Amino acid sequence: MNNVVTLNSPEVVIEATADVGEGPVFDPRTGRLCWVDITGGMIFENDLANGSQTSAHLDTMVGAIAPRAASSGFAVAFSDGFGFWDDDVLTIADPVLPEPHRRMNDAKCDSRGRLWAGSNHMEFVPGVGELHRWDGSSPSVSLAKGLTLPNGLGWSPDDRTMYLVDSMRGLLSSAPFDADAGVPGEFTVLCELADGLPDGLTVDAEGCIWVAMWSGWQVRRISPSGELLAVVPMPVSQPSSCAFGPDGTLYITSARSGLDAESLVSQPHAGSVFALSTTVTGVPVAPFAG
Repeated sequence: MNNVVTLNSPEVVIEATADVGEGPVFDPRTGRLCWVDITGGMIFENDLANGSQTSAHLDTMVGAIAPRAASSGFAVAFSDGFGFWDDDVLTIADPVLPEPHRRMNDAKCDSRGRLWAGSNHMEFVPGVGELHRWDGSSPSVSLAKGLTLPNGLGWSPDDRTMYLVDSMRGLLSSAPFDADAGVPGEFTVLCELADGLPDGLTVDAEGCIWVAMWSGWQVRRISPSGELLAVVPMPVSQPSSCAFGPDGTLYITSARSGLDAESLVSQPHAGSVFALSTTVTGVPVAPFAG
C-alpha cells in the first residue's frame, strides 16, 4: 500500500457565501470559472484574471450548468429537468422531473458534449435517484436507477470508464463506457468513502479521481483502482466539488448550508471557492453540444 500524501491546503480565490456552492466548470468561450449555488438558484461567472464576477438568479434550484459549444448561454440541470439559460431567461426543454419532491443534482458533459445529471428525492429517499443523459434535441434518457444521491461524474483519460458518486451511500463507482453510443455498462463499487460524504469530483490526466468530501474537511485523490493516494486538507468542513483549470490549478467549491453560528465563526470562508496548485492537469470537459 502506498503512503498517503498530504498536500497543501488551498487558498481562497473567490470570497463567497454560497449556501451550496457546486458545479465548477471553465467556459472555453470566455475563460471564466462558472459555478452555481444550488439552493440559492444562482449562476456565477468569475474572471480570475481581473477578479470580476457576474451573477444571475433563477427562480429554481440549479444543480449545474454547462457552457454551450455553438450558442450563447448555458445548458442547465435544474429542479424540473433540463433547459437553457440565456439572456436572463430559463427555457424548459426537457421537464423530466415534474414532481415537486425530485430535482436534478450535479451534472457534467462527456467528451461528445452530452449532458449527464443525477436526480434525487428532496429527502434523499433510497432508490429514487437516477442517472440521466441529455443531448439537447431529444428527450433525456435514464441510464441508471436505484440510486439515492447521484453526484460527482467523470470519465477516464481514455474515455473508456465512467465514474459516479452515490453520496448518501458513501460510494464511488465505475462502469465501462462506450463514448460513441454514450452508454455506460454496469456500475460497480470502486471504493467506499467514509468520514464524510463523497460529493463532486474531477479526473486528472493520470487517471486519478479527485473527490470533494462533504463534512469531511478534505478533498481526496484516488487511483483508478480505488486506492487513496493523497488528501487535500480544507479550511471548511463542506467542500462540495472540484475542477481543474487549464494550468493544473484545482478549484474547489464549498457550502455553508446547515452550519450553525459557531461553525461559521470557525469557518469564515465556508461557501467560498478555493484554489490549489497541483502537478497534474485535468481531463478536458467538453462544452454542451446541443
